[in-house]
Amino acid sequence: MSVEQLIELKVSTVYGASKHWQEVAQAPSAVSILTAEEIKLHGYRTLADLLRSVRGLYVSYDRNYSYLGIRGFNRPGDYNTRTLLLIDGHRINDNIQDGALVGNEFLLDVDLIDRVEIIRGPGSSIYANNAFFGVINIITKTGGAIDGAEVSGEAGSFQTYKGQFTYGKTLNNGLTMLFSGSYFDSQGPGKLFYKEYDAPESNNGVARHVDDEAFYSAFGTLSWSGFTLAGGYRSREKGIPTGSFDTVFNSRRNRTIDTRGYADLSYQQRLPGEVELQARLFYDHFGEDGHYLTDVAPAPPPQLVLNLDRFRGDWWGSEVKASKTLFERHTLTLGAELRDNWRQDLANFNERPRTVYLDDRRNSWVWAFYGQAEVVLRTNLTFHVGVRYDYSDTFGDELSPRLALLYAPLAKTTVKLIDGRAFRAPSHYELFYNDGGLSSEANPHLRPEFINTYEAIWEQQLPRDCRLSLAGFYYRINDLITLAEDPPTGLLQFRNLQDVEAWGGELEVERHWSSGLRARASYSSQWANDLRTGERLSNSPRHLAKFNLIVPLMSEELFTALELQYTSGSRTLTGHSADAFWIANLSFFSQKLVRNLELSASVYNLFATKYGFPGSGEHRQDILEQDGRSFRVKVTYHF
Repeated sequence: MSVEQLIELKVSTVYGASKHWQEVAQAPSAVSILTAEEIKLHGYRTLADLLRSVRGLYVSYDRNYSYLGIRGFNRPGDYNTRTLLLIDGHRINDNIQDGALVGNEFLLDVDLIDRVEIIRGPGSSIYANNAFFGVINIITKTGGAIDGAEVSGEAGSFQTYKGQFTYGKTLNNGLTMLFSGSYFDSQGPGKLFYKEYDAPESNNGVARHVDDEAFYSAFGTLSWSGFTLAGGYRSREKGIPTGSFDTVFNSRRNRTIDTRGYADLSYQQRLPGEVELQARLFYDHFGEDGHYLTDVAPAPPPQLVLNLDRFRGDWWGSEVKASKTLFERHTLTLGAELRDNWRQDLANFNERPRTVYLDDRRNSWVWAFYGQAEVVLRTNLTFHVGVRYDYSDTFGDELSPRLALLYAPLAKTTVKLIDGRAFRAPSHYELFYNDGGLSSEANPHLRPEFINTYEAIWEQQLPRDCRLSLAGFYYRINDLITLAEDPPTGLLQFRNLQDVEAWGGELEVERHWSSGLRARASYSSQWANDLRTGERLSNSPRHLAKFNLIVPLMSEELFTALELQYTSGSRTLTGHSADAFWIANLSFFSQKLVRNLELSASVYNLFATKYGFPGSGEHRQDILEQDGRSFRVKVTYHF
């Protein structure tokens, strides 16, 4: 197949929507797919960069973690617990905070991504907890796609450097292997100013050289005769320049260290009778250390104490799934899962003198059954029905259904009507974390939150390789878990405080030209409100617009890529507004000019737009300002 045919195949089929391969037009969801080629040409550095380009998505950053918003919902300080993140079908959300991290803290390097599937809407009918607003399934490259060794190096603004080595090969006996390792180091901006700390005792609001970041990571796969062994590990350390949680401002001792790793052994085979069988056994690890320097003296002189959070999570589990084609047109999928969270430890203590405020050691488990049927009523009419039953010793049992009707009135037209319900159980962190009354307290009485979503989608294939997608949605969330002040104590606590109602629409047009020119434009609008107060949700922009353009300057050798992103103003926690902004990114990419050599250069925030995102409750800042113009250059050699 030609390169163009392979790209077309990648963007027209999806796996994560139903846990088996199907055409995007037949998936019971609104789906977006981005490929490895787009990652290269646009110079995306992280998964967060990539997701910012997708219609209806937006990503905020508080100089420690990146937070993903979908359809107008992005709670400040939430660790993306309402999106399920997968690598080759393996669940990445951890068992402490249920977080799906997407910045440099994400486990996988973007150079190893073959494609990313963004599947909107509740997915609890097959994925259960955290598949609240959608599922992001990342499919990695195979060793055969690398076919040799690659070494890359990059440098950028703020004294940022990264190196990576990857080896991949398919041997004559059918064994396919891939191994990769990388190292990243950035000093970050040398000077950041926060007016909220503009006083002599806090360095007049200037944070100097405290926004550093570093990580190292490894990833590998081995595949042979239906078996695949995959695993990865990343450790990231990040300085915190914002003075969050009332820590001492402008101190290099304020930082977080995140570790995430997993191993996954899976088996996939097509059995007689058109049965597709898949089984997996996995082990996962999560760790987070938070270092927070605090002044415990009620008056000068200061009395500095280093307070530490220490979270450790380990779990194992298994899944068995079978899909069968019935009467050559219908598809039935059945599956079962078990997850044993054998370690869920939370600790908080002062280093010197050692004072322990929290030493909580628990475990939990969950098991589930699910089924999904795709019934072809007519050649142009398909009915999807799915349901999943989950039981946990923490939150009890939950039932998650999804219904979808797909109608193709014309050969290149698909209309989808979808009704789904999903839940998110309170995370272990939300239930049991407290720091001894310094700033927060536990709430073991939290209940799961629920969402009911209704969608109508129109997908149209137009002449001249042009695609159009139009979607409208409505959702309602009950018993939303929110971090708020507990009136009797004045401490922060997670509580079931809100009911949310939202509606909106998304429009996207994409076209590929035979010359290699590609363009994609999208617009989305959403209104999300708190039903109990009538107020607009914080960090919820009403309007998002995206434009991506790839231009071949020299056949297949030289490309330029332009990206424009518009985000309207959004409400802050204090009721003020973060201003609307436009961001432009420009990249150049070359290949084949020199044999086996790829070169790329990118400028981010090309016009040095000044903008910021609403801060969360642990920040004194109402709005957290973002970086101005920055750049990156990258060299990759294949041998």
